[in-house]
Amino acid sequence: MTYSVAVSGASGYAGGEILRLLASHPDIEIRTVTAHSNAGQPLVQHQPHLRSLAHLTLQDTTPETLAGHDIVFLALPHGQSGQYTDALGDTPLVIDAGADHRLTSQDSWDAFYGGDFHEPWAYGVPELLVGGVKQREMLRDAKRIAAPGCNASTVSLSLAPGVAAGVIDAGDIVSVLAVGPSGAGKSLKTNLLASEILGSANPYAVGGTHRHIPEIRQALAAASGAAADGIRISFTPVLVPMSRGILATSTAPIAGDASDAEIRAAWEDAYGDETFVQLLPEGQFPRTADVLGANTALIGLAIDRAANRVTVVTAVDNLVKGTAGAAIQSMNLALGLPESRALSVNGVAP
Repeated sequence: MTYSVAVSGASGYAGGEILRLLASHPDIEIRTVTAHSNAGQPLVQHQPHLRSLAHLTLQDTTPETLAGHDIVFLALPHGQSGQYTDALGDTPLVIDAGADHRLTSQDSWDAFYGGDFHEPWAYGVPELLVGGVKQREMLRDAKRIAAPGCNASTVSLSLAPGVAAGVIDAGDIVSVLAVGPSGAGKSLKTNLLASEILGSANPYAVGGTHRHIPEIRQALAAASGAAADGIRISFTPVLVPMSRGILATSTAPIAGDASDAEIRAAWEDAYGDETFVQLLPEGQFPRTADVLGANTALIGLAIDRAANRVTVVTAVDNLVKGTAGAAIQSMNLALGLPESRALSVNGVAP
Protein backbone atom coordinates (compact mmCIF):
# COMPACT_ATOMS: atom_id res chain seq x y z
CA MET A 1 0.00 0.00 0.00
CA THR A 2 1.16 3.51 -0.80
CA TYR A 3 0.28 6.29 1.67
CA SER A 4 -0.30 9.86 0.53
CA VAL A 5 1.51 12.49 2.59
CA ALA A 6 1.31 16.24 3.15
CA VAL A 7 4.15 18.09 4.89
CA SER A 8 3.56 21.53 6.34
CA GLY A 9 6.45 23.86 7.09
CA ALA A 10 8.17 22.29 4.09
CA SER A 11 10.48 25.25 3.45
CA GLY A 12 12.06 24.97 6.92
CA TYR A 13 14.84 22.76 8.23
CA ALA A 14 12.66 20.17 9.98
CA GLY A 15 10.19 20.02 7.10
CA GLY A 16 13.02 19.69 4.61
CA GLU A 17 14.57 16.83 6.55
CA ILE A 18 11.24 15.02 6.79
CA LEU A 19 10.94 15.33 3.01
CA ARG A 20 14.52 14.15 2.43
CA LEU A 21 13.89 10.95 4.36
CA LEU A 22 10.39 10.36 2.99
CA ALA A 23 11.67 10.75 -0.59
CA SER A 24 13.37 7.35 -0.32
CA HIS A 25 10.50 5.64 1.51
CA PRO A 26 8.96 2.98 -0.77
CA ASP A 27 5.53 3.16 0.85
CA ILE A 28 5.11 6.94 0.69
CA GLU A 29 3.88 9.33 -1.99
CA ILE A 30 4.69 12.95 -1.15
CA ARG A 31 1.68 14.65 -2.62
CA THR A 32 1.51 18.09 -0.97
CA VAL A 33 3.99 20.53 0.59
CA THR A 34 2.89 23.72 2.32
CA ALA A 35 4.35 26.89 3.79
CA HIS A 36 3.23 30.32 4.94
CA SER A 37 5.18 33.28 3.52
CA ASN A 38 6.87 31.06 0.90
CA ALA A 39 3.63 29.65 -0.52
CA GLY A 40 3.43 29.78 -4.30
CA GLN A 41 7.16 29.20 -4.78
CA PRO A 42 8.86 26.01 -6.02
CA LEU A 43 9.96 23.73 -3.20
CA VAL A 44 13.48 23.49 -4.65
CA GLN A 45 13.87 27.24 -4.35
CA HIS A 46 14.02 26.66 -0.58
CA GLN A 47 15.23 23.05 -0.51
CA PRO A 48 17.62 22.92 -3.49
CA HIS A 49 19.09 19.60 -2.33
CA LEU A 50 15.74 17.80 -2.83
CA ARG A 51 16.11 17.28 -6.58
CA SER A 52 13.66 14.38 -6.76
CA LEU A 53 10.93 16.70 -5.47
CA ALA A 54 11.55 19.52 -7.94
CA HIS A 55 8.04 19.09 -9.35
CA LEU A 56 6.38 20.25 -6.12
CA THR A 57 5.18 23.78 -5.42
CA LEU A 58 4.62 25.11 -1.90
CA GLN A 59 0.94 25.66 -1.18
CA ASP A 60 -0.72 27.69 1.55
CA THR A 61 -0.87 25.97 4.93
CA THR A 62 -4.58 25.61 5.52
CA PRO A 63 -6.70 22.80 6.97
CA GLU A 64 -8.29 22.37 3.56
CA THR A 65 -4.93 21.90 1.84
CA LEU A 66 -3.73 19.41 4.45
CA ALA A 67 -6.96 17.41 4.53
CA GLY A 68 -7.52 14.39 2.30
CA HIS A 69 -4.15 12.71 2.88
CA ASP A 70 -3.35 9.48 4.68
CA ILE A 71 -0.60 11.14 6.71
CA VAL A 72 0.06 14.77 7.63
CA PHE A 73 3.36 15.99 9.09
CA LEU A 74 3.30 19.35 10.85
CA ALA A 75 6.74 20.98 11.02
CA LEU A 76 5.66 24.30 12.51
CA PRO A 77 6.87 26.50 15.39
CA HIS A 78 5.35 25.86 18.81
CA GLY A 79 1.84 27.18 19.24
CA GLN A 80 0.96 26.86 15.54
CA SER A 81 0.16 23.16 15.15
CA GLY A 82 -2.94 23.07 17.34
CA GLN A 83 -5.05 25.16 14.99
CA TYR A 84 -4.52 22.54 12.28
CA THR A 85 -4.63 19.35 14.36
CA ASP A 86 -8.04 20.33 15.66
CA ALA A 87 -9.28 20.48 12.07
CA LEU A 88 -7.69 17.20 10.90
CA GLY A 89 -9.95 14.80 12.76
CA ASP A 90 -10.57 12.69 9.65
CA THR A 91 -6.86 12.26 8.81
CA PRO A 92 -5.78 8.69 9.67
CA LEU A 93 -2.32 9.68 10.98
CA VAL A 94 -1.03 13.10 12.07
CA ILE A 95 2.54 13.63 13.29
CA ASP A 96 3.42 16.93 14.95
CA ALA A 97 7.09 17.88 14.92
CA GLY A 98 6.30 20.94 17.05
CA ALA A 99 5.77 21.14 20.80
CA ASP A 100 2.00 21.50 20.92
CA HIS A 101 1.18 17.88 21.82
CA ARG A 102 4.26 16.79 23.79
CA LEU A 103 3.51 17.80 27.37
CA THR A 104 1.02 16.09 29.65
CA SER A 105 1.01 18.91 32.21
CA GLN A 106 -0.85 22.12 31.42
CA ASP A 107 1.02 23.85 34.25
CA SER A 108 4.32 23.02 32.55
CA TRP A 109 2.98 24.23 29.21
CA ASP A 110 1.80 27.50 30.73
CA ALA A 111 5.13 28.03 32.52
CA PHE A 112 7.42 27.34 29.54
CA TYR A 113 5.32 28.04 26.43
CA GLY A 114 2.01 29.77 27.12
CA GLY A 115 -1.00 29.97 24.84
CA ASP A 116 -3.55 27.26 24.22
CA PHE A 117 -2.84 23.85 25.75
CA HIS A 118 -3.56 20.80 23.57
CA GLU A 119 -4.01 17.18 24.52
CA PRO A 120 -0.82 15.10 24.71
CA TRP A 121 -0.19 12.56 21.96
CA ALA A 122 1.93 9.39 21.83
CA TYR A 123 5.54 10.51 22.31
CA GLY A 124 7.70 9.73 19.28
CA VAL A 125 10.84 8.24 20.89
CA PRO A 126 10.45 4.47 20.36
CA GLU A 127 13.50 3.41 22.42
CA LEU A 128 12.56 5.38 25.52
CA LEU A 129 11.83 3.31 28.63
CA VAL A 130 8.34 3.84 30.06
CA GLY A 131 7.36 1.86 33.12
CA GLY A 132 9.41 -1.19 32.22
CA VAL A 133 8.50 -1.28 28.50
CA LYS A 134 9.59 0.74 25.49
CA GLN A 135 7.67 3.71 24.12
CA ARG A 136 7.37 1.89 20.79
CA GLU A 137 4.55 -0.18 22.29
CA MET A 138 2.50 3.02 22.60
CA LEU A 139 3.32 3.96 19.01
CA ARG A 140 2.06 0.79 17.36
CA ASP A 141 -1.19 1.66 15.58
CA ALA A 142 -1.09 5.23 17.00
CA LYS A 143 -3.17 7.79 15.14
CA ARG A 144 -1.60 10.91 16.65
CA ILE A 145 2.14 11.25 17.39
CA ALA A 146 4.15 14.06 18.96
CA ALA A 147 7.71 14.00 17.63
CA PRO A 148 10.23 14.99 20.31
CA GLY A 149 12.24 18.08 20.97
CA CYS A 150 15.77 17.26 19.81
CA ASN A 151 17.55 18.33 23.00
CA ALA A 152 14.91 16.69 25.16
CA SER A 153 15.04 13.29 23.50
CA THR A 154 18.86 13.32 23.51
CA VAL A 155 19.05 13.89 27.27
CA SER A 156 16.16 11.53 27.98
CA LEU A 157 17.73 8.69 26.02
CA SER A 158 21.03 9.42 27.76
CA LEU A 159 19.68 9.00 31.28
CA ALA A 160 16.47 6.95 31.19
CA PRO A 161 18.22 3.57 31.63
CA GLY A 162 20.01 4.72 34.78
CA VAL A 163 16.90 6.35 36.20
CA ALA A 164 14.73 3.31 35.44
CA ALA A 165 17.25 0.92 37.01
CA GLY A 166 17.70 3.12 40.07
CA VAL A 167 21.48 3.34 39.69
CA ILE A 168 21.60 7.14 39.40
CA ASP A 169 19.98 9.87 41.47
CA ALA A 170 17.55 11.80 39.26
CA GLY A 171 17.35 14.60 41.82
CA ASP A 172 20.71 16.09 40.79
CA ILE A 173 21.16 15.91 37.00
CA VAL A 174 23.44 18.32 35.14
CA SER A 175 23.34 18.43 31.33
CA VAL A 176 25.41 20.68 29.08
CA LEU A 177 24.81 20.45 25.34
CA ALA A 178 26.78 21.64 22.33
CA VAL A 179 24.14 22.22 19.66
CA GLY A 180 24.05 23.34 16.04
CA PRO A 181 21.90 26.36 15.12
CA SER A 182 19.69 24.42 12.69
CA GLY A 183 17.73 23.32 15.75
CA ALA A 184 16.51 26.91 16.10
CA GLY A 185 14.88 26.89 12.66
CA LYS A 186 15.39 28.99 9.54
CA SER A 187 13.96 32.30 10.67
CA LEU A 188 16.37 35.22 10.61
CA LYS A 189 17.69 36.07 14.08
CA THR A 190 20.73 38.16 14.96
CA ASN A 191 22.20 35.56 17.33
CA LEU A 192 22.06 32.94 14.55
CA LEU A 193 23.96 34.97 11.95
CA ALA A 194 27.21 33.41 10.77
CA SER A 195 29.13 36.48 11.96
CA GLU A 196 27.78 35.89 15.49
CA ILE A 197 28.36 32.12 15.60
CA LEU A 198 31.54 31.41 13.66
CA GLY A 199 34.53 31.21 15.97
CA SER A 200 32.38 31.37 19.08
CA ALA A 201 30.43 29.22 21.56
CA ASN A 202 27.28 30.92 22.81
CA PRO A 203 25.18 29.73 25.76
CA TYR A 204 21.45 30.43 25.68
CA ALA A 205 18.34 29.74 27.78
CA VAL A 206 20.58 29.55 30.84
CA GLY A 207 19.28 29.05 34.36
CA GLY A 208 16.39 26.65 33.88
CA THR A 209 14.53 28.57 31.17
CA HIS A 210 14.86 26.23 28.17
CA ARG A 211 11.52 24.92 26.95
CA HIS A 212 12.75 21.33 26.67
CA ILE A 213 13.23 21.02 30.43
CA PRO A 214 9.65 19.92 31.26
CA GLU A 215 9.79 17.44 28.39
CA ILE A 216 12.94 15.86 29.85
CA ARG A 217 11.45 15.72 33.32
CA GLN A 218 8.27 14.16 31.95
CA ALA A 219 10.21 11.47 30.06
CA LEU A 220 12.50 10.59 32.97
CA ALA A 221 9.58 10.50 35.38
CA ALA A 222 7.83 8.05 33.05
CA ALA A 223 10.98 5.91 32.95
CA SER A 224 11.26 5.76 36.73
CA GLY A 225 7.58 5.67 37.60
CA ALA A 226 8.14 8.64 39.92
CA ALA A 227 6.58 12.09 39.87
CA ALA A 228 8.15 14.72 37.65
CA ASP A 229 8.74 16.82 40.77
CA GLY A 230 11.43 14.30 41.75
CA ILE A 231 13.42 14.97 38.57
CA ARG A 232 15.74 17.94 39.01
CA ILE A 233 17.95 18.99 36.13
CA SER A 234 20.33 21.85 35.45
CA PHE A 235 20.20 22.19 31.66
CA THR A 236 22.51 24.47 29.65
CA PRO A 237 22.62 24.45 25.84
CA VAL A 238 25.49 26.11 23.99
CA LEU A 239 25.35 27.09 20.32
CA VAL A 240 28.51 26.05 18.48
CA PRO A 241 29.56 26.63 14.84
CA MET A 242 28.31 23.40 13.26
CA SER A 243 25.15 23.37 11.17
CA ARG A 244 23.85 20.07 12.58
CA GLY A 245 24.38 18.02 15.68
CA ILE A 246 24.00 17.72 19.44
CA LEU A 247 26.67 16.52 21.84
CA ALA A 248 25.02 16.16 25.25
CA THR A 249 27.16 15.60 28.34
CA SER A 250 24.98 14.62 31.29
CA THR A 251 26.02 13.67 34.79
CA ALA A 252 24.14 12.39 37.84
CA PRO A 253 25.18 11.00 41.25
CA ILE A 254 25.54 7.26 41.66
CA ALA A 255 22.62 5.98 43.71
CA GLY A 256 23.32 3.97 46.85
CA ASP A 257 25.97 1.28 46.49
CA ALA A 258 25.44 0.51 42.81
CA SER A 259 28.49 -1.26 41.41
CA ASP A 260 30.25 -0.36 38.17
CA ALA A 261 28.91 -3.55 36.59
CA GLU A 262 25.34 -2.78 37.66
CA ILE A 263 25.59 0.76 36.31
CA ARG A 264 26.85 -0.25 32.88
CA ALA A 265 24.38 -3.13 32.74
CA ALA A 266 21.49 -0.66 32.99
CA TRP A 267 22.43 0.88 29.64
CA GLU A 268 23.44 -2.43 28.06
CA ASP A 269 20.11 -4.00 28.97
CA ALA A 270 18.15 -0.98 27.72
CA TYR A 271 19.86 -0.58 24.36
CA GLY A 272 21.62 -3.87 23.61
CA ASP A 273 19.00 -4.90 21.06
CA GLU A 274 18.30 -1.46 19.62
CA THR A 275 19.24 -0.49 16.08
CA PHE A 276 19.28 3.28 16.40
CA VAL A 277 20.46 3.82 19.98
CA GLN A 278 23.86 2.25 20.56
CA LEU A 279 26.07 2.11 23.66
CA LEU A 280 29.74 2.33 22.69
CA PRO A 281 32.36 0.02 24.20
CA GLU A 282 33.81 1.05 27.55
CA GLY A 283 36.22 3.96 27.19
CA GLN A 284 34.81 5.15 23.85
CA PHE A 285 32.81 8.35 23.34
CA PRO A 286 30.95 9.66 20.28
CA ARG A 287 31.49 12.68 18.08
CA THR A 288 28.75 14.58 16.29
CA ALA A 289 30.56 13.81 13.03
CA ASP A 290 29.80 10.11 13.58
CA VAL A 291 26.02 10.61 13.35
CA LEU A 292 25.76 13.24 10.62
CA GLY A 293 22.78 12.33 8.43
CA ALA A 294 22.04 9.15 10.40
CA ASN A 295 19.13 8.16 12.62
CA THR A 296 21.49 7.01 15.35
CA ALA A 297 22.14 8.12 18.89
CA LEU A 298 25.61 7.04 19.99
CA ILE A 299 26.24 6.89 23.74
CA GLY A 300 29.47 6.79 25.76
CA LEU A 301 29.34 6.00 29.47
CA ALA A 302 31.90 6.78 32.18
CA ILE A 303 31.78 6.07 35.91
CA ASP A 304 33.58 8.75 37.91
CA ARG A 305 34.12 7.29 41.36
CA ALA A 306 36.13 10.29 42.53
CA ALA A 307 33.09 12.51 42.00
CA ASN A 308 30.63 9.65 42.68
CA ARG A 309 28.83 10.45 39.43
CA VAL A 310 27.97 8.78 36.14
CA THR A 311 28.79 10.72 32.98
CA VAL A 312 26.88 10.01 29.76
CA VAL A 313 27.93 11.57 26.46
CA THR A 314 25.43 11.25 23.60
CA ALA A 315 25.70 12.42 19.99
CA VAL A 316 22.78 12.80 17.58
CA ASP A 317 22.00 14.64 14.39
CA ASN A 318 19.34 17.05 15.67
CA LEU A 319 17.49 17.08 12.35
CA VAL A 320 17.43 13.29 11.95
CA LYS A 321 17.27 11.28 15.19
CA GLY A 322 16.37 14.49 17.00
CA THR A 323 13.37 15.32 14.82
CA ALA A 324 12.59 13.96 11.34
CA GLY A 325 14.08 10.50 11.80
CA ALA A 326 12.24 10.01 15.07
CA ALA A 327 9.01 11.13 13.39
CA ILE A 328 9.41 8.68 10.49
CA GLN A 329 10.53 5.84 12.76
CA SER A 330 7.36 6.43 14.78
CA MET A 331 5.31 6.60 11.57
CA ASN A 332 6.64 3.22 10.51
CA LEU A 333 5.56 1.72 13.83
CA ALA A 334 2.11 3.29 13.60
CA LEU A 335 1.61 1.87 10.10
CA GLY A 336 2.92 -1.59 10.96
CA LEU A 337 5.91 -1.19 8.62
CA PRO A 338 9.49 -2.21 9.40
CA GLU A 339 10.68 0.31 11.96
CA SER A 340 13.91 1.11 10.14
CA ARG A 341 12.38 1.67 6.69
CA ALA A 342 13.94 4.69 4.91
CA LEU A 343 16.26 5.27 7.89
CA SER A 344 19.99 4.61 8.09
CA VAL A 345 22.47 3.98 10.89
CA ASN A 346 25.26 5.17 8.63
CA GLY A 347 26.47 8.74 8.86
CA VAL A 348 28.24 10.88 6.26
CA ALA A 349 31.99 11.40 6.53
CA PRO A 350 34.18 13.37 6.39
